[in-house]
Amino acid sequence: MNLANPIGIMVDSLRLNLRDGLAKAKELGADGVQIYAVEGEMDPENLSPRDRKELKSYIESLGLRISALCGDLAGHGFQDAKVNSAKIEKSKRILDLAVDLGTQIVTTHIGIVPNQVNDPVYDTMQRACEELGVYAKSLDAYFAIETGPEKSAHLKQFLNSLSTNGVSVNFDPANMVMVTGDDPVQGVHNLKDYIVHTHVKDGIRLREVDPREVYGALGYEPMSHDRIAEDAASGASYRELALGEGHVDFDNYFKALQDIGYTGYLTIEREVGDQPEADIAKAIDFIRQYR
Repeated sequence: MNLANPIGIMVDSLRLNLRDGLAKAKELGADGVQIYAVEGEMDPENLSPRDRKELKSYIESLGLRISALCGDLAGHGFQDAKVNSAKIEKSKRILDLAVDLGTQIVTTHIGIVPNQVNDPVYDTMQRACEELGVYAKSLDAYFAIETGPEKSAHLKQFLNSLSTNGVSVNFDPANMVMVTGDDPVQGVHNLKDYIVHTHVKDGIRLREVDPREVYGALGYEPMSHDRIAEDAASGASYRELALGEGHVDFDNYFKALQDIGYTGYLTIEREVGDQPEADIAKAIDFIRQYR
């Protein structure tokens, strides 16, 4: 297949402090890294211009690049108009940080896009994403929605309703398989004009589940990464598995990415298991089989 895409690692998946995680990513053979930038030392408020330059220099000194930042603010995404103003401003600051650190991409969950266009929540999400898309575009950057909460055809319809591709897609095939039962290969073709970053992850769906119970929605529990990871490890609805052990058809998935001309990162995310370093090393070997 001659898959030439650079390989990334979600540093937080290694469960180490930032500097140790970056060094370990290099040791494991990654080309780049994705970093959560929502709280703690990576909160944009906690990084001065000098801090940003030093961190960028350190990452470059390791021979790495940042594939993307993760700016996922959890909760109900952008479904709740009462809190959107603060979330939009925080997301803009994460976009600023991304550009300062040398990447154009911030990935996130925005909440589940309602099925009905006339749903007030649809309008609320559309307004928030329009503002963020215009802002991202002004920076020559992308605010990239992670796939999974809704089927790809519906997400494409939502994205087409915006005035700019400043809001694009972080494609995660396992989320689609585990939650909506959508086909990642068809999803790549549906979303081909919007994919700017990908996660490499595998899993299976054990039973049909309401995406609102997984990703949260108004009237449901807000999204919790800890709860999703717990369910992916031992829940009744889906399981995250090692690459090649789940239902993602990687042969055809990677071919689809090649067919649409995607040349960006394949970033490994591992949310379960008690041996993340070993799991991620195996994931790198799995991807390299296609080179």
